[in-house]
This record gives sequence, structure tokens and C-alpha cells, in this order.
Amino acid sequence: MGSTDSRAQAQARFLARLALVCVLAAVVALLAVSGLGGLLILPAGMAGLAVTAAGIWWVLSRRGAVRVAAALLALAAPAGVVVLYAWANLWSAALISVLLLAAAVACMRAALGRVRQHGIRAVASAPPGHPVLIMNPKSGGGKVGRFGLVEKAEALGARVVLLDTSVETDVAEIARQAVAGGADLLGVAGGDGTQARVAQVAAEHGVPFLVVSAGTRNHFAMDLGLDRDDPSRCLDALTDGEELRVDLGMVDGRAFVNTVSFGVYAQIVQRPEYRDAKADTALDVLPDLLLGYSGSALHARTDRTRLETQQAVLVSNNPYARPEPMTAGGRRPRLDRGTLGVVAVRVTTAAQAAEVALRGSRAAALHVLTAPRITLASDAETIPVAVDGEALNLPTPVTCTIRPRALRVLVPRHRPGTAGAAPPVDWHAIIALALGRPAS
Repeated sequence: MGSTDSRAQAQARFLARLALVCVLAAVVALLAVSGLGGLLILPAGMAGLAVTAAGIWWVLSRRGAVRVAAALLALAAPAGVVVLYAWANLWSAALISVLLLAAAVACMRAALGRVRQHGIRAVASAPPGHPVLIMNPKSGGGKVGRFGLVEKAEALGARVVLLDTSVETDVAEIARQAVAGGADLLGVAGGDGTQARVAQVAAEHGVPFLVVSAGTRNHFAMDLGLDRDDPSRCLDALTDGEELRVDLGMVDGRAFVNTVSFGVYAQIVQRPEYRDAKADTALDVLPDLLLGYSGSALHARTDRTRLETQQAVLVSNNPYARPEPMTAGGRRPRLDRGTLGVVAVRVTTAAQAAEVALRGSRAAALHVLTAPRITLASDAETIPVAVDGEALNLPTPVTCTIRPRALRVLVPRHRPGTAGAAPPVDWHAIIALALGRPAS
């Protein structure tokens, strides 16, 4: 083990130094190809990004002619940067610089990946004797039928409960009845909201839980490393599986496997028209929400931090690798750290929007932290909450906690996504590695 760790440290140190060499080479390339004019590439690009971010803010927070003008500005800013590069004949320098910086980022993430442990330790598990799988035939646009999940599960010895989507069904009660009837595994082929409700029952009774990626986005399945393209491969766990111990988030006694959203997003999904016209609904209500004309003030408090009048707060079951968990590809490297991830934002001006675009998590308007417990308060008696994408209204204050390693998840031994998320770039850690010091 010691030689393996030493080899990983040596590889990380080499990659960190190579990354810094690439960054230096990118600067040299700018000067060598274009002289001092090459140094215009970076500030011009950052200025274009800032103007674009400001334009997007006005698009979201204004209506009518101002929104139209802001949209044109957001499109014109990057186009202006391109014209500037062409006029100053900086294309070759820009291309070389971008390639070198891309190589630097790849080396940085590879270096950090060598010294930071990702993924969850799996343990051997015997096949279940009486598995029960709950399946939603409409989830994910009909994946249950399209992939023949009922037939494949039954062929592997599972009992399948097919939900009647024409009536409202309590999946948690179905799961409890299954355990009372002798089920030694509970599984779900459905969305993350359904997964969470059955996972809570599995955790309460200490039985393993099986995730079948038959939902639309399958965020939980992605972070477990499961195959999201072919949900039938998740059923391999019934005969050739291993067990992971993962955390379970709780919001006022209700489990969540991914996120709980408060504020702007949660208020938008409450709208009855949102399901049929997401973009139009959001554009219609965002100006009032962002500028404080509607909705209640939202305050967040952890053991060490207090955040006043936030526009949006996202609480996740374990922190995401980057502070943009709602973007495509956002992932959690671990699901067993025993802590919540918290992302809170309050942007009220175009300047603040530009700062977030340029500085990311270091911007004053954006707060990224971890905590085992967070309480959301408001002057209103109830606030809208989106729990794993499902719209609810909960009485204030609302408290989110985490149950460390509460859920036993049975997964196939062979999973396509076990490599996990690439670690975010951390300049302090990279410089420390390059100097031969440990990366904290």
C-alpha cells in the first residue's frame, strides 16, 4: 500500500508540474505569436464573458423591450470578441493558448485524481432471495416497457409491482407491505422522487435497495456509476452484485437522494403551467422573483454560517464536485461523506451576475459550503420546496439533515460510471503538489 501511495504521489507531482508548464507555455505563446498584443486575448475574452453574463441577467430579470435589447447584447458580446481577435490577427495565438490551457486543466484534474480518493468502497453481497421491484411504466417516457424490465426482472426471480399511474399511489406504503411480506430487497424503476420514498423505507428496515435507471435524468443512478443508457443492466445486481453504503438526506422527515431546492426554482416548479411550458413559465415569473416583487424572503442557517435573504438555496445529499450542480454533468464524487452540500445565491444586479460568471464560487453573491444540518426560515408560514424535483409546500422553518451511511445500495459489480466525477481545479493544491508538498 505504501509503494502504491508513493507512486500515486509521484505521478501527481509530475502532472502538477506539467500543468504549470502548460500554463506558462500558453502565456509565452501569446507573446511569441502576437507580441504584446497577444495579452489582449485574456482581458478581451473576460470582458466579453462579463457583458454576456450581464445581458443574461437583464433577460431573466426584465420584460419587454429591455429583455429584447439584453438578449441582443448577450449575443453581440461574444461576436464582438471574435471580431476583435480577427481584426488584431490573434487567431493563431488564441488557438495555441486554448489548447495549452486545456492540456493544463486536464493535467490538474489528473493530478488531483491521483491523490484524492473518489468513489465509494463496495463490499461483497449475496444475491437476494425475495427481491421486490416497484416499476412506474410511464417513467422516463416508458423505459420500463421499452427495455422489457418487467420480464427481465421476473426472469431473475424478482416480484414486480407495476404502478397504476391513473390513480395516486403511495409507493412508500407498497414498499412497507413488501417488507412485511418477506422482501429482502426493495428496488425502484422510476424517477428520483420515487427512488427516495422507497429508499427511506429500505433504510428504516435495513434491507438493501436497488436503483434501476428508468427515470428521465437519473441523477442518483449516475452518481452510483450505473448505466443510464440501458436500465436493464442495473438488474445484473440481482445475480452479480455488491453493496455500497451511502448517505440519505432528510428534509423534515422526508428522504431525498439528490437535492432539495428552496427559493426561485422551487417557486417556479409550483406553477401548474410549468410542466407543459417550462421556459415560458420561467421567463414570465423570474423578473418578479429575482427582484423581490413576489415570493418570501429566505434565510439559511447552519452551525457556523447565516445567510440572509437568499434568492435560491440548493441543499444536496453530499456536495457536488463543482458549485453548479444543476448544470448538465454535475456529479457528486462521493455519497458517503456524511455531510450536506449547500449552494446559495443572491444576485440583484448585472454587476453581481458578471462577478459570478468571472469568479465562480469566489463571488460574493454565491456561497458554497458543507454542513451536517441547515435550517431554512421565512416570514411565511409555508414555503415552496422542490424535493428531488417534486413540488411541495412545507411549514417553516424547514430543516435538512443527513443520515450517514443509512442506505444499503445493491449495484452490479460491473458499472460503466465508476470512474466518478473529475475533481475541480484547485490552484492551491496544484501549486502545493508541484512544490512537493501534500495537497490538502
